[in-house]
Amino acid sequence: MSFDQLTIIVILLLAVGMFIWGRWRHDMVALATLLACVFMGLVPTDIAFAGFGHPAVITVACVLVLSSALQSSGAVDVLAQKALPKNSGPTVTIASLTALAAVMSAFMNNVGAMALLMPVAIQLAGKLDMPPGRVLMPVAFGSILGGMTTLIGTPPNLIVSGFRSEAGAEGFAMFAFTPVGIVVASVGVIFVALLGWRLVPERKRIDASSFDTAAYITEVRVRSEGKTDGMRVFELEKALDEHDAQVVGILRGNEQVTAPNPRRKLKADDILVLEADPESLGGALSSLGLRLQESVKPEDSKDGEEEHQRPSMFMGRAVTAASLSKEQKEEQDKEKERSSGDVVIMELSVLPDAEIIGRAASDLALRTRYSVNLLAVSRQGQHNIKRIRHTRLRAGDVLLMQGDAENLAEFASDFGCVPLAEREIRVPSKRKAILATAVMGGAIAGAAFGLLPAAVSFAAGVLAVMVLKVVAPRKIYSAIDWPVVVLLAALIPVAGAMYTTGTADLIAQVMLNTLAGENSVIALVLILLITMMLSDFMNNAATAAVMCPIALSTANQLTVNADTFLMAVAVGASCAFLTPIGHQNNTLILGPGGFKFGDYWRLGVPLEIIVIVVGIPALLLFWPL
Repeated sequence: MSFDQLTIIVILLLAVGMFIWGRWRHDMVALATLLACVFMGLVPTDIAFAGFGHPAVITVACVLVLSSALQSSGAVDVLAQKALPKNSGPTVTIASLTALAAVMSAFMNNVGAMALLMPVAIQLAGKLDMPPGRVLMPVAFGSILGGMTTLIGTPPNLIVSGFRSEAGAEGFAMFAFTPVGIVVASVGVIFVALLGWRLVPERKRIDASSFDTAAYITEVRVRSEGKTDGMRVFELEKALDEHDAQVVGILRGNEQVTAPNPRRKLKADDILVLEADPESLGGALSSLGLRLQESVKPEDSKDGEEEHQRPSMFMGRAVTAASLSKEQKEEQDKEKERSSGDVVIMELSVLPDAEIIGRAASDLALRTRYSVNLLAVSRQGQHNIKRIRHTRLRAGDVLLMQGDAENLAEFASDFGCVPLAEREIRVPSKRKAILATAVMGGAIAGAAFGLLPAAVSFAAGVLAVMVLKVVAPRKIYSAIDWPVVVLLAALIPVAGAMYTTGTADLIAQVMLNTLAGENSVIALVLILLITMMLSDFMNNAATAAVMCPIALSTANQLTVNADTFLMAVAVGASCAFLTPIGHQNNTLILGPGGFKFGDYWRLGVPLEIIVIVVGIPALLLFWPL
C-alpha cells in the first residue's frame, strides 16, 4: 500500500465517521474532504472545483427547480386530490398513498413529494383512527423506493450515470434504471401496503392537543411603579428567562397584541399573557413585582372594565387604543399590520436542511419580523423541552406556533417548515400548473429520447419556466438545495482520486480475496449490502460517490459487466430504511410520527431483506454479468 493510498483511505474513513456523527452538515464534511485531498496532493488544484460543472451536479440543480415549479403551481396537489381514495380501509389507503409517493418521486424531488403528502397522510390517519406514524413511515419509504426508478429520481442515480460516462461509456439513459427499479419498488410497496405498515410501532399521536408545554398560559398585571412599569418587553423577557417563562401577548385597554414588539414599553395596568412553568411561576411573579390578573378585583381594573367583558386575545383582532403617543401609535400600526388576521395555533415540522436548524427561537426575531410565538417543541416523542426560546432546533422537530395564519405561512416558507394541519387543495393558477407539467414532460422526453444530454435538457426546462413565469426568477435559486450541490461537486474529484491513486482497485482486491472468493455473484451481493449499510448512516449521494469507484474496480478485476455493479450501487444507495438520518424523508417524519431512533428498523430490516432478495435476481436478469 502506497502513501497516497493510505492517505486517501484515512481521509475517507474520517469523512464517513463525520457523516455518521452528523455534527457537521454533509456539505461541510464533503468540502473538508476535498480540501484535505488537495492539501495532500491527491487532487490537483486546477481540477479541485471541476465537480461544480459536472453534468450530474447541473442536472440535480435543474431537477430541483422543476420540482419546485410543480409544487408551487399546484399541479401535484391536483394529482394527489384525484389519485387518493376518499373512503377506504387502511390497507387501500396506505397502498394508494405509498404508490403515489413512489410515482411522484420518480419525476420530482422526493423530499418535496413527501412534504406535499405528509399533511394528507396525517389527515387520513385521523380519519382511520390510526397513529399518524403508521401512515407516514410507509409513505416515506415509498418515496425513497420510487426514486430508484428513473435517472432523475434521486441524486445517486445521476452520480452512477456520471461514473459510467467517465469510465468510457455513455451515461445511463433516462429509463435505464426502470426495469430493476420498478421491480424492487413494486415489491416493496406491495409488502408495505399489505403487511409492513402493521410493523410500525404505535406512537402517541402528535397534534396540538398532545403537546405538553409544561406551562400555564397566565395573565398578570403590571403594578404601578413596580419593577416592570416602564420596562421594555425584551428586558422583561431577559428577566423571565431565569424562570423559563415568556411573554405571548399584551392587553392594554381594548388593545390586544400577540407577539409584542421587543421594544414595546410596558405601562402600569398592562395585562401580560405569560407562558410559564407552574413550579417557577411564583418566583417569576415575586421577583418582577407582577400580580396574577385573576387576583385583581373588577373595581381595580382600569376604567372599571370587567374581566369577562374583555375579548380573548387569542381569537380576536388588535383594536387601537383611544389615547396613545405618536411613537406608540406607529409601533401599534406596525404590529397591527403584521397581525391583521385571526390568531391560530399551528404545528410545523422542520424539514431536513431547513434554515431554522441549529437556531433557537431567540435568534429568529419571531416577533419583530413575523409577529408569531413559539409555544412548544416536540422532539422524538418528547413534548416537554425546557427553555423553549433557547432550544436549538433540529430536523424533524415539530413546532407549536401561535400567530396570524398568513404570518405563520410566511415563517414556514422562509425557514423551511411544513404545516401538519389539514390543507385545502388549491391551484394558484391552472395555466401555471399546465405549463409546469408540460415543461417537466418536455425535459424528460428530451433526455429520454436522446435528443439532448440530460443536463442540457433540464437546463432548458429551467429557462422555460423562467421565461413563462411559472416560477419567479428571484425564486429560482432558492429552490435549489445548495448543500446537496456542494456535496456532489466536492466528492466527485475525491472519487476520481480513488481511481488515480489505485485505492479503489486495492479495496476491491481485498474484498474479493477475503470475502467473495472471486465469485461475481457474491461480490455483487457485497456491493449492494455495503452500499445499503452506508446509506443508512450517511448521505446517499455521498455513499454513491464512495462506492462507484469500488464497484467499477471490482467488475474490472472479475472481468464482468460493470453496469451490473453500478446498478447495484444505485439500488443500495436508494434503500436507507433503518435510521432517521439515512434519508431526508426519514428525518422529516421523525417528529410528526412521534418516532424514536430505533423505531425504523422494525419495518426497515424486512424491507432491506426484500430489496436484496428481489434486487439481485433482477440485476442479473436485466444486466447480466
